[in-house]
Amino acid sequence: MLWTFVPVAVLLSLTPGPGMALVVRNSAVRGTGAAARTTLGSSIGVGAWAVLSALGVSALIAASEAAFVALKIAGVVVLVWFGVQALRGNKAAAPDSSPARRDFASGLLTALANPKLAVFFLALFPQFIPDAAPVLPYALAMAVILIAADFVCYLSLGAAVARASRSLASSRLARRVEQLTGAVLLALAGRLALESR
Repeated sequence: MLWTFVPVAVLLSLTPGPGMALVVRNSAVRGTGAAARTTLGSSIGVGAWAVLSALGVSALIAASEAAFVALKIAGVVVLVWFGVQALRGNKAAAPDSSPARRDFASGLLTALANPKLAVFFLALFPQFIPDAAPVLPYALAMAVILIAADFVCYLSLGAAVARASRSLASSRLARRVEQLTGAVLLALAGRLALESR
């Protein structure tokens, strides 16, 4: 059954969302290494949600309106924060903060504060788990497949964006990409704020 999840994972990785927007932004500003660090942070967040889903936490969030709304508010705050930072550019970063740490944290926080991941795993994973099979090993295996697909997709995209940014004599393209992804992140925050379970 797990092999049937591979095309689903690839399609999910290719679907634009907050994680992809951050990879584009960070790679345009700081190169392919930033894309890798952002993807690593996002992958840990996705893996955490997979484990929480297998342990039943996602079901609690999906069943509890208060828990879902609290996580949704956290997700909106995170997206607005990163969107505003992208619009403001390097002026938004604290002078003593590490860009590498910021890249990793942006991916991790965006994934962890995404209530749609909680509901997504709850709705999707059971379809690929055979009857009477242990849930946790299958959930972890599917999370690994999804993380691998994310790495291939996000790193390829990040490398292409970084190469395009380097090809210009100035950083004008990088700044435009950063502003565009800031606007996209704010739009995603607005969409998330309006969504219900």
